Amino acid sequence: MPTIHAPAVLAQLWAISFGKLGNLLQSVGSTFSLVSLASALILAAGILALRRHRRGRPIRLAVLRRALFPRGRHRTASAKADLGFFVFSLLMFGVLFGWMILSANLVTGWVTHALTAALGPAPTGAMPRLLRMGTDTVVLFLAYELGFWIDHYLSHRVPFLWAFHKTHHTAQTLSPLTNFRLHPVDGVKFANILALTLGSVSGLLNYLFGQGPGAFQVADRNVILLVFVLTTLHLQHSHIWLAATGVWGRIILSPAHHQIHHSADPAHFDRNFGSYLSVWDWLFGTLEIPTREPQRLTFGVDPIGPSQHTVTGALIEPFAEAFAPLVAAARPTMTPAKTCGG
Repeated sequence: MPTIHAPAVLAQLWAISFGKLGNLLQSVGSTFSLVSLASALILAAGILALRRHRRGRPIRLAVLRRALFPRGRHRTASAKADLGFFVFSLLMFGVLFGWMILSANLVTGWVTHALTAALGPAPTGAMPRLLRMGTDTVVLFLAYELGFWIDHYLSHRVPFLWAFHKTHHTAQTLSPLTNFRLHPVDGVKFANILALTLGSVSGLLNYLFGQGPGAFQVADRNVILLVFVLTTLHLQHSHIWLAATGVWGRIILSPAHHQIHHSADPAHFDRNFGSYLSVWDWLFGTLEIPTREPQRLTFGVDPIGPSQHTVTGALIEPFAEAFAPLVAAARPTMTPAKTCGG
């Protein structure tokens, strides 16, 4: 039996995590790259500066700094929990749960093969390369958004899934790190639903038009998706109010849309399930368009538990909540014993 040396295992884990951190921060296609964080910061500063200019107020760097980084936000229990989830995602998530996640490429192969076996070869011919890449870019982006909406809708409407997704909504202060505040069960479910959605649509495209070159990408990221990563992603979990209203509010899911989604006001529950587009919310009747002026919102879930920002509350208690109805249903019904006499 091979001997396991703890220092060697820890060193390997550290190397893997350090490599993941470097890729996360340096890759342009990463959802937490330094480029995307800087882009969000510049955009947020521009929004705040423009608002002050419109109100006839002077634009001072000190004022902008305080507006961008309100004092004390990073010291809250919620913010510290977000940081903990960030570290967990680097150190443990892929190691522990990576094997549970489907590959979109695998699903693509299944769907292409199944369609060919059931319907025979597709009658249409191949597209010109650039037209095919443009089609794949748009269609796969829409498939990503639909998969995100389906996952998010189910997470809120199915009590078993909500028990795990609720961990994300216990955040009381929003920041870019809140993106990492996901229970592992919620993260695995999300990844698998996206794999099924993207793989199914990609398989259909391959069946209809032949094996394609894929979407236009930068650093392995769909270019349309990358545009949103560089503009709105980090502002969705923030205190910066950037609202798409009117017709655009039915197409683009702005940061204000998502902040409403996190609102503790019951009037905002189960609204705005999309990622970057509000089209699916509009079609399925779950859209809440924000007002142009900032709304005063509080975040979190009710009731606020004392352990919701702890390892026990965020990672362990969701299992108890999710399985409690099943355990209760499995218990034998107790009936009073019959008495003799009379």
